[in-house]
Amino acid sequence: MSYSVGQVAGFAGVTVRTLHHYDDIGLLAPSERSHAGHRRYSDVDLDRLQQILFYRELGFPLDEVAALLDDPAADPRAHLRRQHELLTARIEKLRKMAAAVEQAMEARKMGINLTPEERFEVFGDKDPEQYAEEAEERWGGTEAYAESQRRAAGYTKDDWKRMQAEVADWSERYSGLMAAGDPSASEAAMDMAEEHRLHICGWFYECPYDMHRCLGEMYVSDERFKAFYDSMRPGLAEHLRAAIDANAARHTS
Repeated sequence: MSYSVGQVAGFAGVTVRTLHHYDDIGLLAPSERSHAGHRRYSDVDLDRLQQILFYRELGFPLDEVAALLDDPAADPRAHLRRQHELLTARIEKLRKMAAAVEQAMEARKMGINLTPEERFEVFGDKDPEQYAEEAEERWGGTEAYAESQRRAAGYTKDDWKRMQAEVADWSERYSGLMAAGDPSASEAAMDMAEEHRLHICGWFYECPYDMHRCLGEMYVSDERFKAFYDSMRPGLAEHLRAAIDANAARHTS
């Protein structure tokens, strides 16, 4: 039995364009073609796609995924065992982290020393306390949350404006980096990821590399944060998550 590219995209939760790309680079070539030349995928192809997606979720670059899967000495069961170990380690790390502490960036606003007029001037139509209750419930007991609240309580209107200007400048430069075609693992992208981390450290709380990686995961898993970053440029959330991982690796390896 074989499946069309559209069916496989539906099964796997990826785009048809992604499958075409995997075929173009030799990572996942469909076993068959229809009489009209359309791609047809076998069950074996689906097994390989599942392996690819596992490794991609774990942050492996596509060229490394290809090398792993095309190793003639590799045992498919060994792949599964390795992936299980890596996923289990990541889950445990995420549990230990104050994960998603970035949302404290929203919660920081609970203690802002601004008049209603100044809040409107700085934040426009965005409610600065929109996520305050949720953030306090999820991270109220963490040191990062407490530090973020302590710092925010002393910020003036000019502080908030300066912070927003820094974010806008970073956003413009990161969008330009993507427009130029820089990959996430490039020096320029990793430097921008490091700048992002230092912005958090400077304004809110200390953000070590493991925590920054967790934040990167949230940027793509939480629709609100994904929408925020993708509003700067479509695909920026995913690109930044990968750049954060690469930057953390170069500083901690």
